[in-house]
Amino acid sequence: MNYLVDLFFPPSCLACSNTLHDNEVVICVECRHHLPLTNYHFNEDRPLNRLFFGRVQFVDATALFFFHKNSRVQKLLHHLKYNNQQSLGTILGTWLGLEMKASMRFENIDLIVPVPSHKKRIKKRGYNQVVPFAKAIANVLNIPSDDSILIKIKNTKTQVFQTKEQR
Repeated sequence: MNYLVDLFFPPSCLACSNTLHDNEVVICVECRHHLPLTNYHFNEDRPLNRLFFGRVQFVDATALFFFHKNSRVQKLLHHLKYNNQQSLGTILGTWLGLEMKASMRFENIDLIVPVPSHKKRIKKRGYNQVVPFAKAIANVLNIPSDDSILIKIKNTKTQVFQTKEQR
């Protein structure tokens, strides 16, 4: 850490913009406690499986947070996607990886493959925001991650302004 820089430019929470205290990294303790966890990976009812059933072939699914417009989660995702906050991807990926490991529903995963971005989008953003997230999950689950298996060849429009159905 650079304490002199922190003195004049204290680090702030990416979810609420409050100044981070000692031992807080990227997200303050208060925000961590108020982020809306889904706990889908512990839910025997498996709500995401029902949601995706018949749309995509898969074995199991989970999500770390519920998403709501203008929420802390949206702010975090915005920082991850557009503000080159790769450490946030690692923190969130580690968090989800620990949750997945604790649920024991994801013990048979062989490989983590992040969804690719088109090379033009990567050039614009500087990186694919999903890669550090995927690598962190793989690290926790002690399995490999490979971001070279899938390649996005078509540069599609951003989905930000599309409805859930359009996505």
